[in-house]
Amino acid sequence: MRATGWLLTAAILTTPVAAQAQSRPDQKAFFGLYKELVETNTTLSAGSCTQAAAQIGARLKTAGYADADITYFSVPEHPKDGGLVAVLKGSDASIKPMLLLAHLDVVEAKREDWVRDPFTLIEEGGYYYARGTVDDKAQAAIWSDAMIRFKTSGYKPKRTIKLALTCGEETTFAWNGAQYLAKSKPDLIAAEFALNEGGGGRTDDNGKRQLLAIQVGEKAAQNYTFLATNPGGHSSQPTPENAIYALADAVKAVQGYEFPVKFTDTTKAFFAASAKAMPGEMGDAITKLLANPEDKAADAIVSRDKAMHSTLRTTCVATLLSAGHAENALPQRATANINCRIFPGETVDGTLAKLKELAGAKVTVSANQPVRPTAIPPTLDPRIMGPVTKVAAKHFPGIPILPLMSTGATDGIFFEAIGIPVYGAPGVFIDKDMGGIHGLNERIRITSLYDGRDYLFDLVKAFAG
Repeated sequence: MRATGWLLTAAILTTPVAAQAQSRPDQKAFFGLYKELVETNTTLSAGSCTQAAAQIGARLKTAGYADADITYFSVPEHPKDGGLVAVLKGSDASIKPMLLLAHLDVVEAKREDWVRDPFTLIEEGGYYYARGTVDDKAQAAIWSDAMIRFKTSGYKPKRTIKLALTCGEETTFAWNGAQYLAKSKPDLIAAEFALNEGGGGRTDDNGKRQLLAIQVGEKAAQNYTFLATNPGGHSSQPTPENAIYALADAVKAVQGYEFPVKFTDTTKAFFAASAKAMPGEMGDAITKLLANPEDKAADAIVSRDKAMHSTLRTTCVATLLSAGHAENALPQRATANINCRIFPGETVDGTLAKLKELAGAKVTVSANQPVRPTAIPPTLDPRIMGPVTKVAAKHFPGIPILPLMSTGATDGIFFEAIGIPVYGAPGVFIDKDMGGIHGLNERIRITSLYDGRDYLFDLVKAFAG
């Protein structure tokens, strides 16, 4: 993810300071939880989700939760990839529970690449900086904090509220806690619906709120391997048949291909609302594209916005390359990982067929394991949209709220596969460039974090009764 030039300049010229909470006593308590969670390394390579879950579990116990209310889980083969489920029992057994879902693991972060230590929470220029400040420790801290506040205040919900904190979301080949819960402990997390990551809000370059979104559906993430092979030989006698060149041609073919524009009910509603909120050339182009998905000129205008471009179609991009075995030898083997985000209704096999066509006869293409479940889009249920919209009008008056299909992929797919509709909760606004999520110098506006916390606390109460 790119950072804006002025932000990088400010980062270099400004001395980072230790992060502080905002002024309210409840905000200070939340900040302690958030800071501890962010500064607990939960990367796959060197961290421990189990440690992070234990720290949150200890806070829940201090708040008054009994041992029977908290379930820790892991498997012997992956002792550092554990999580927890906590339950606040409701007073009306006839109402099905709701589930609050967040993942504890974060994407890898190398200190030498970052302006600041990625595992020290730094306050600077109105932002908190660190790996996981947004994805997904903002959500995990807000859900955990809400459960603590409910218990300590004596709040008695009608609907049982469940909290699931899992590990393994950020790495497809890691042990996945959400998948484990769905397969091995479905009764523990059974719910009428779940609130997860994937929603949120977007600000412009000046921090002005533009729109608020609830995720209703998501793409499926799938990795593919491109492989080119060759007998090789001495580099002093090159030939046109070269594994690296063959692979490069295949990767360039992927770069040059645009999957066709598609719409779901959710994305139609999203783009229709966006057209009204974005007058001028962009709004006109969106309207034309809704009327005719094959309008190439309109597609070109809308796709200048990378988020909208990805919302319109399946996307595939090269993310890893490996080639050759010696600096003075012709390469015998060259591989590339192609990461695809598949539009709802399309399939892993169908995308594989298109990639084979693009790669050509000299490169073999295969789908990597694991092949995850295809996302099942939930409905635009008024029982969900109603409270979301009503509470948003209180906290963010005048900001349009839109249903959004996430261009990423979440652990929601595992719960959807066992019949739990999963919605990405709105509330936390991030910058237009996504605040460095999965990239360098991840950050969140401080006001966005605390305002989102207030909104989500009230939203859970609205659902719980």
